[in-house]
Amino acid sequence: MRKLLLLFIVLVTGVIFAGRLFYLQIYDDSFQRLSEDNAVKIVYDYPQRGYIFDRNGNLLVSNQPSYDVMVIPKDVKALDTLEFCRLLNIEKEDFVSIMKKAWVYSPRLPSPVIPQLTKSEYASLSEKMYKYDGFYIQKRSLRDYQVNHSANVLGNISEVNERIIKRNPYYQMGELIGVGGVEQQYETILRGKKGVKYIQKDKFNRDIGPYKQKKFDTLPDRGKDITLTIDAVLQQYGEELMINKRGGIVALEPSTGEILALVAAPNFDPALLVGRERSKNFTKLYYDTIAKPLFDRVLQGEYPPGSPFKALTSLIGLQEGVIDTEERISCRGGYNYGGKKPLGCHAHRSPLAMVDGIANSCNSYFATVYRRTIDKYATPQEGIDNWRNHLTSFGLGNYLGYDLPVGKKGLIPTSDYYNRYYQYPKYKWYTPATISNSIGQGEVLMTPIQMANFTATIANRGHYYRPHIIKRIGGVDTIPSEYRIKHETTINKEHFGPVIDGLFGVYEDPHGTAHRVRVPGIEICGKTGTAENYTKIDGERVQLTDHSVFVAFAPRDNPKIAITVFVENGYWGSRWAAPIASLMIEKYIKGTISRTDLETKVLNGSLEEEYAKPHSGEPFTINQ
Repeated sequence: MRKLLLLFIVLVTGVIFAGRLFYLQIYDDSFQRLSEDNAVKIVYDYPQRGYIFDRNGNLLVSNQPSYDVMVIPKDVKALDTLEFCRLLNIEKEDFVSIMKKAWVYSPRLPSPVIPQLTKSEYASLSEKMYKYDGFYIQKRSLRDYQVNHSANVLGNISEVNERIIKRNPYYQMGELIGVGGVEQQYETILRGKKGVKYIQKDKFNRDIGPYKQKKFDTLPDRGKDITLTIDAVLQQYGEELMINKRGGIVALEPSTGEILALVAAPNFDPALLVGRERSKNFTKLYYDTIAKPLFDRVLQGEYPPGSPFKALTSLIGLQEGVIDTEERISCRGGYNYGGKKPLGCHAHRSPLAMVDGIANSCNSYFATVYRRTIDKYATPQEGIDNWRNHLTSFGLGNYLGYDLPVGKKGLIPTSDYYNRYYQYPKYKWYTPATISNSIGQGEVLMTPIQMANFTATIANRGHYYRPHIIKRIGGVDTIPSEYRIKHETTINKEHFGPVIDGLFGVYEDPHGTAHRVRVPGIEICGKTGTAENYTKIDGERVQLTDHSVFVAFAPRDNPKIAITVFVENGYWGSRWAAPIASLMIEKYIKGTISRTDLETKVLNGSLEEEYAKPHSGEPFTINQ
């Protein structure tokens, strides 16, 4: 029995070893691939990145040649380090650090040593690279900006890091990727597809020609060109108007949702983030915590909208049936409620009906309409949630879904928000506690692009298309379907007429708040705003200089442009924002400027002294 057991064990062991040997020789090719990895060098052929054009076919971004010194660590042989460092114009310590990082990344895959050589550096270096085994020069293309504006729109390209490589194995160390703006949003379209060449090596690690007659080689596919909805002339003009000011301008085409201008101020020349100086320039921009040039205020800045919100208060009041266009409401210098400090108002004639209430921006009128809107319901909670439902139909209180990689939701408060704040049911709250919402203050917050979108919605008399920046891909109109969907509001179409009449009166009424910035020959509807600006300093709520706000669309019928201008610490709406909006509208519709008086004032105007005041640059605190 023992002999049979021993024989059985020997036979089973032999079968196992034979099976494993058969598998390794016939089916498992890992050692073959490993051998080939040692004998085959992979060289990538990088495609040109797609060009970027504006809506009128003007070239914004093209390419320029660039050369990177690369290394495959396992192929490096003994070399004169000091001589090589002098050739590369780097310190020995930096070279040692670069090589250690390359070994950690991969001994067999290429890593960058010196990125983005100039043509002259490449010419002097290429003749001597044969002396240094394991090092070679890789040709790439960098961005070549044809404009000195629109950095927040265009984005830039940067070297990938290890986090990106782990997330997306398409990229390898030293390769470039779009960062911010359309470069990031449309990266897979713009980058194209890199080609691959396999080079056979002999036992002495020398290149001896293509591997298997180029059977596995692939050619690069050039990235597709894209056309943006941006009007480059209007964009540049907007950036000029915002020099020495902080804030932004958003201009939309109401009938399509196309973004005509997206100005974030202060901005910077996108060429600063190209070439060997990129890292130094980026660091300087990043650590500018005062002006925040890398902060896209029009997409990420959340502000109280101020008086432009009164147009929405009117529309909701009409829809809820708590006011009509003829009823007149008195104003005695402000709205008194609950024995508290009145909601103040500037001097104007009284009483006022809706059209004049909008044109004269009467706080008492809109506080009354708002309070009726909330108090119509059994509880303030129900009233607030119904009010909020109307506002979210304008795209407020959430992301708009535009095709740019950054943004904020803003805030349209819910009843739960107030219940938490006032510790309900321990303490009850009523409509007067939220009365500032009626005039776009209180807890309401919006981004400038959200403000432009609700303005476009009013211009369209009740619908909008999602704002978007892509117009064509590869020369073909291939706008994603989600940007062709018409989004309807909860407000009946007939209610928009009187509100538009009121916005028209802002310009045309002799007492209108934008009467002095009218543009001859263009019927503009707009609304000035002076948004209160608070922050907390040492735990105390402190009021800073107000923001200047303006929204408008033109012409009155069949509008071609809807616009929001927001100037931080700009005092009142008619001081800075309204003139800028009028100039932008005239520039887009007429192509020339007749109001040169306004243009001179704005171009020469500066708020730098205002921004130099302590704590002036903190506009993003939610008001409580």
